[in-house]
Amino acid sequence: MKNLFSILFIAVFTIANAQESANRFFYELTFKPKKDSTKIDKVISILDITGKKSIYQDYTVPAQDSIIKIAVEEMEKTKSWKDMSKMIRMPKFSYKIIKTYPEMKQQYVDRISMNMFGYEDDIKFKWNILPEKEKVGEYNTQKATTEFGGRTWNAWFSTDIPFQDGPYKFYGLPGLIVKIEDTDKHYSWKLSGNKKIADYAELSYSEQINAKYGMSNTVTPTTKEKFEKAYATFKKDPMGEFRQRITPEMSSMKMPGSDITIGEMMKKQEKIAKDFFNSNDNPIEKTAQVNVGKLEKVGVEKNKK
Repeated sequence: MKNLFSILFIAVFTIANAQESANRFFYELTFKPKKDSTKIDKVISILDITGKKSIYQDYTVPAQDSIIKIAVEEMEKTKSWKDMSKMIRMPKFSYKIIKTYPEMKQQYVDRISMNMFGYEDDIKFKWNILPEKEKVGEYNTQKATTEFGGRTWNAWFSTDIPFQDGPYKFYGLPGLIVKIEDTDKHYSWKLSGNKKIADYAELSYSEQINAKYGMSNTVTPTTKEKFEKAYATFKKDPMGEFRQRITPEMSSMKMPGSDITIGEMMKKQEKIAKDFFNSNDNPIEKTAQVNVGKLEKVGVEKNKK
């Protein structure tokens, strides 16, 4: 009986601690980053679907996890700093869209300086399903239209893939959205592949290593209004929070094993951040101008007694 209990305990413990699996769908996103330019850009994005939720994000950084891991392990071993900006490509989009099943509650998550913030986005799509059918890649699809974010969208969904989800914030059709684009063709997602991940980890290696060195992955809940105001402040001074922690003496110190100073490194990171922010003035959702807010007020305030 004792042995039987031990076996049962081990089995339950193993099941409870087993990694969940996920279906990963790859979408090629073609978009126009600048309103007054003819330039078209491309990026691979992913939609990871588990039994409890889906996570949509730019795949650029997670795709380079192995390169980042090698570089970080080398820096930890040699106790020296290495400029990784020369090794890896920067993402086009830094946010994640998390949809919780089955309610399809949406959370928009992004980093502001050293911390992660997220706000709930209550979106109800009104789809007009049309009789028009089309072959998109290997999938038989049907067309549907909707209005969202100041744009009109044409979507093609497939009932052969039994997920009522899609890239970015889109969901709610009787099958996975295989392709969706706005009528101006400023943004267009097309399913380019998929795979099953047996041991799915929600955080990429780069996110895990960020947490190890002080950049929190814990999502602080806030409101959309507060987030947008704080993000506008962050865009104007992306190294502001770091600068407050660095004294003039520290700024002149050299990075371990490098000839570059901490101050020079911060200036370089600031340029990378500003280049990222300035690379796109044509958002998916056409929104009004946001007033600048304060970083310290981004979180949800507790009820005052």
